[in-house]
Amino acid sequence: MAYNTIEVSTDTRGIATLTLARPEKHNAMNSEMMAEITAATKMLAADSTVRAVILTAQGKSFCAGADLNWMRAQAAQDRAGKIAEARVLANMLAGLNTLPKPLIGRLEGNAYGGGIGMMAVCDIVVATKGLRFALTETKLGLIPATIGPFVLRRLSETYARQVFFTAKPFDTELALRAGLVSSVCAADEMDAAIEAEIKPILQSAPGAVAQAKALLQQMQGRDVENDIELTVNALADRWETYEAQQRIAAFFKDMT
Repeated sequence: MAYNTIEVSTDTRGIATLTLARPEKHNAMNSEMMAEITAATKMLAADSTVRAVILTAQGKSFCAGADLNWMRAQAAQDRAGKIAEARVLANMLAGLNTLPKPLIGRLEGNAYGGGIGMMAVCDIVVATKGLRFALTETKLGLIPATIGPFVLRRLSETYARQVFFTAKPFDTELALRAGLVSSVCAADEMDAAIEAEIKPILQSAPGAVAQAKALLQQMQGRDVENDIELTVNALADRWETYEAQQRIAAFFKDMT
């Protein structure tokens, strides 16, 4: 299958790589990218030869969050349109989250907003030293709602309270302590660090891995579907506030 915003490949061992491929836009997500990631995730989930998936990105950034033009389109939507588009992102993240293969994040660039959401649905995240992260939504009068259920599952409430609503940037070391990142390495050690995660996966029974991952999510005891409904409506509420409309208008003005 041909893609415009991502690349997908699989090696002879069954290790697939899903690469965000909009480096000129810092891999910011738009409708097309979300649709392509969702389609690729379904394809990889159904492929019995795939043992694990590496999620990575081209260019200097892992993911800058929402694409500017996508945000402009969102601002112009009515409430139903805002909810529908937020659900596209939520369903994309849910698909990655429930992928019946280990999902390994390879982070060699900064991540903001929705990029944090994609980190949060990875089972393992290996990041290079010196990266920057932030949930910047509140600067625009919005909230990290759609990604919220996935981020909170990854962070304890202690760390979530430090970064969820302050838009405060944080570094790789804090992300490691918080559990958003699994391990940290130097840039020239990344290949070896990823291989160290792949090796034990290949030594495990794939059916058992898939069932163990599914069981783990079931034991968390929270209903993702209910969370999605709660968060897409909460985000739509924020889009409709005067505060958000003023801040987003100012943001767009600064971008022109």
